[in-house]
Amino acid sequence: MKQTEKEMQIQNRMQPGIISSEGFLGDDSRHIHDIIADDEKTLEMLDVTPEEIADKLQTLTDIAYQSPYGPIEFEKFTLEYLSYRGKVICPFVDPGVYVKAVIKLIDKDKLIEFSWTPLHIHMIREHHFFEGKGSKFRLEPELLVKCLF
Repeated sequence: MKQTEKEMQIQNRMQPGIISSEGFLGDDSRHIHDIIADDEKTLEMLDVTPEEIADKLQTLTDIAYQSPYGPIEFEKFTLEYLSYRGKVICPFVDPGVYVKAVIKLIDKDKLIEFSWTPLHIHMIREHHFFEGKGSKFRLEPELLVKCLF
């Protein structure tokens, strides 16, 4: 199937050095539609929607942001909001910009640790995109569900 101009632009913006130094695809050679479809299937089997995950991540982001002095304890989690100068745009050619920040979570009960950005929340909610396999910031849907639900 031939890609549209917008799809080619999105695929290009996902590459390392365009929007982020690492890119969004890692070593995943699949088309973004296939990456998204596989993650949607996984979430369907786990009976959780991307929007529910985005809501949880947003809530945890808001809590982490409230601590100006470093990590904060919340329920079974240790959360830390690390802010960086600048903003970033969505690779899906959406309008708007997102603050550069990394939110780190440690689940002390399940010994799980992962990080996300405000852009991740948008990409999960609006595009059902968790990044490609092998990407530095890939969020595995199974891990998110195990930890957050």
